[in-house]
Amino acid sequence: MRLHSTTAGDGARHIGLVHGLGADGTTWDPLVERLLTTGRYRITTIDLRGHGRSDRASSYALDDLANDLAETLPPQLHGVIGHSLGGAVLARAVEHLAPERAIYLDPGFRLTIPTTGIAGRLFWLVPIVTLGAAQLLQARKTAASRARYPADVQTAMKAAQARFDTRMAIEVFRDVAFHPVPVAPPVVPSTIVLSDDSPAVLPDVYASKLEAAGWEVRRIPGVHHDMHLEDPGRTAEMILDLL
Repeated sequence: MRLHSTTAGDGARHIGLVHGLGADGTTWDPLVERLLTTGRYRITTIDLRGHGRSDRASSYALDDLANDLAETLPPQLHGVIGHSLGGAVLARAVEHLAPERAIYLDPGFRLTIPTTGIAGRLFWLVPIVTLGAAQLLQARKTAASRARYPADVQTAMKAAQARFDTRMAIEVFRDVAFHPVPVAPPVVPSTIVLSDDSPAVLPDVYASKLEAAGWEVRRIPGVHHDMHLEDPGRTAEMILDLL
């Protein structure tokens, strides 16, 4: 599927941005504004299938989302950045895209959700209930942090969520839970940037294993999962240092 995309800026270095679950390309605006002020970048944002102005679909498997990304973004960009679900999708498309560097902001590589034994069977017996309960605490933390965002950012997030196909959530969570990104050397130079909320999507033990395999791991302390919205300044500084 060809995704809706928007490109801004005329700098020499072209980078792509891949949003997380329930967001869309417009929610990158605070970060995009800071990167464009440098005059160095041309930035393409996309809307994943089921998000924003891209089409809805009958399948939301991660491999399908990755194929969409590979079809939409040009290969060999100077950098591609994925947040949360966008990181999980980018990891599956990165070999085809072959950017100079991949950056993963709190990527959904491995959820802290049971998948084996009795606990796994019970958890996935009625996923709409168990996933809702598992996400309740995180949702409360997210709501508290988002309440402090500027009004225009809150408006953009609400608009993105209104366009989001909520049917995809269980399929996405199941796919990430049962098919985590394997521990192996990255296919391109890759950096994982973690927030204080990162253990929910990338447990510290798993991050350490990826680091030992050749992934660079950095942290921005004192921010929550939506780091590019909560603190676009420090997030931009990190990206500028990497790209």
